[in-house]
Amino acid sequence: MKNNRRQFIVTTTLASLSIPLFGMKEKLLQEEKLYPSVLKPAALKHGDTIAISSPAGAVWEEEQVEKFISIIQDLGFKVKRGQTLKEKFGYFAGTDELRAKEINDFFSDKEVNAIFCMKGGWGCARILDKLDYNSIKNNPKVIMGFSDITSLLIALNSKTGLVTFHGPVGNSGWNDFTVDYVKRILIEKEKVTYAYPGDDTDKQYTITAGKATGILVGGNLTVVASMIGSDYLPDWKNKILFLEETGEEPYRIDRMLTQLKLAGVLKNISGFVFGKCVKCEAEEPEKAFTLQQVLEQQIKPLGIPAFYGAMIGHIVNKYTVPIGINAEMDASDGMIKLIESAVV
Repeated sequence: MKNNRRQFIVTTTLASLSIPLFGMKEKLLQEEKLYPSVLKPAALKHGDTIAISSPAGAVWEEEQVEKFISIIQDLGFKVKRGQTLKEKFGYFAGTDELRAKEINDFFSDKEVNAIFCMKGGWGCARILDKLDYNSIKNNPKVIMGFSDITSLLIALNSKTGLVTFHGPVGNSGWNDFTVDYVKRILIEKEKVTYAYPGDDTDKQYTITAGKATGILVGGNLTVVASMIGSDYLPDWKNKILFLEETGEEPYRIDRMLTQLKLAGVLKNISGFVFGKCVKCEAEEPEKAFTLQQVLEQQIKPLGIPAFYGAMIGHIVNKYTVPIGINAEMDASDGMIKLIESAVV
């Protein structure tokens, strides 16, 4: 009886000790999912191969592809064309399966060093559940785009920890300003400070003064709002959220920011930057709020550093902004500074 009792006590004690250990393991697994390790792609160098893909909208102007290829070659890179550059499936550059396969294949292709997207449009969200995130995590490389590409960039970062890049697409304007930031971020490994360029046509203003640090995440507002409720968004705590938009009236911006607020996004972020909102004026201004008034109403009550006017969006002069990198911002000066390089 004594032996049995002793054995019972030992067994029970060990079992009780295993419960918190099991709980701790589950917590660590959950945290690993919420906070995947930062995975930086290799910096680009002369002679690297850039794959061009259109994971969203169909490409209707062949001359834009040829022009983009010339731009990449002039930067000293080789080019690999994606099948999506020629495919048409309604308004998509091929079926969802084909577009997803092309992204998967380019990541696993050892000859490809980076993936530049040809255009936005609509369609990236439709391929998120078809991507091979394990393979992508094992083959990290630069991927860049903006607008609808936002969903692809955020999903890849959220699922794998891969640093992705909100930057120009093939049918963007690749002027000296834009190319300079591509080089500084992707080639020269620079810890860039994004400062107001002083162009009166691109004015900035402070919503709430102050400084903040956090991990940069963001992109097109419509796309981010459309992803709410999905499994492809990050935990928003300690993030600096940057947004941009085009062709949306202030009431629509208001509606989407309200969606982010109700979903708990805005209450968790440490800083807020709205880049540019192009063609976002009200059709009947006498019956509407201005965009600045909407931002004051939605963002100022958060009490976090916030400003409008960074060179991010559907504009000619574009920053290349890494998603998933630590940064600090000063809303009083309209400045964002990378704390670390985005590539290795």
